[in-house]
Amino acid sequence: MVFNRFRIAIAVRVLLLAASLFLLFLLLDMPRYRFSVIIIGVLVVLQVILLIRYVERTNRKLTQLFQSIRHADFSSYFSDPGLGKSFEDLSREFNLVIEAFRKYRAEKEENFNYLQTVVQHVSIGIIVFGQDGKVDVFNNAVKKMLGLKNLRDIRELSTVKDDFPSILTGMKPGDSTLVKVFIGNELLQLSVIATGFRMRGEEYILVSMQDIGAELDEKEIESWQKMVRVLTHEIMNSITPITSLAATVQEMALGREEDKLFLKNLDEEDLESFDSAISTIRNRSQGLLNFMEIYRSLTRVPKPNFRYFQVSELFDRCHKLLQPKLEQLGIRCVKNIFPADLMITADPDLIDQVVINLVLNAIDAVKEVESPEISIVASQNINNRVVIELQDNGIGIMPDVMDKIFMPFFTSKKHGSGVGLSLSRQIMHLHKGSISVRSKPGEGTVFTLVF
Repeated sequence: MVFNRFRIAIAVRVLLLAASLFLLFLLLDMPRYRFSVIIIGVLVVLQVILLIRYVERTNRKLTQLFQSIRHADFSSYFSDPGLGKSFEDLSREFNLVIEAFRKYRAEKEENFNYLQTVVQHVSIGIIVFGQDGKVDVFNNAVKKMLGLKNLRDIRELSTVKDDFPSILTGMKPGDSTLVKVFIGNELLQLSVIATGFRMRGEEYILVSMQDIGAELDEKEIESWQKMVRVLTHEIMNSITPITSLAATVQEMALGREEDKLFLKNLDEEDLESFDSAISTIRNRSQGLLNFMEIYRSLTRVPKPNFRYFQVSELFDRCHKLLQPKLEQLGIRCVKNIFPADLMITADPDLIDQVVINLVLNAIDAVKEVESPEISIVASQNINNRVVIELQDNGIGIMPDVMDKIFMPFFTSKKHGSGVGLSLSRQIMHLHKGSISVRSKPGEGTVFTLVF
């Protein structure tokens, strides 16, 4: 009986409508029942409307279902008790569809949260932006790496580096580049890789960035150490002719008779040849010894003996050693430490060597300028790392020389071996730190040590 309730309801409504129509036509010819005809006519219209709404019940349920899907509102519930099995089956299927969409949305949100967690957790900086420059995603690594609290537009990166936004927006999918930026007092060498994708009908660019400064320094040091070993081998090979020349001189000047050595009588021409050979051997040998000593100083940097000491001790030792030279040249040296009791973990002897070398370079840069001044400042940066900045108001470094000053044996001085800065970088690398330089010709130079 329940199975046929919908059909019975339709039949009853149709019969009532037919009866009402019959009665309406019956009373039309009776003027005295005109008011009743109006009432019955209204009832007929109302019955037709109710019948149509009753029959369109399924269409309304379908409309409600599609609206719920379109608006992602899966809180709807369909129930038609008492209308028969077909309507109960339809309601159950509608509810199953709603439940399936609800589970799909929950899984989608879980996947989104999972990806967000992964993106925010990785140590590689990630930025996603559209063609209009609006940033859609950026992770915590970018905030920490670039010192940013928020990033809404890619053009805001100009505060980090003037041409940084143009570099990123100019990259195409698959491009990679190396970008050098200064964050506070620390130099970052960012490896930036771009890829593209399409989402919601719009083109997006995803760039990943990672500081590879330490790796680059390590590779550079490894490269020139290999070069030193090769050159040492070649230098040792060049000693062979010297040995041969020494044997020739010995044969020319000395003789042996009955196991006794005697000095041969040399004529004037032989004496000149002898003197020339000896001078050549002496000069060449001394030059090779000096050259080998420089190489040995580069390849035999001792392992750091770390200590925890105040930065003020480092500055005092350096100032006492170089004070006579500073006073002689009339150079003003200013020292500042923030805070005054700032501590550092390092090898005092090796770091003394680095700071002294940098101060000597600064003295050489300012000795010919008016009002020469050298400033040494120690502080902590935003990452709680100790930073020592040594600044001078000297002649500065030419742009074409900047990338070469840390190369072994490269020097722009008239008198210099070109190993000081190379050795300083190697010492900083052993301390898990870095050394970088900023300079403008005619304005001065700043060397930065980060521990």
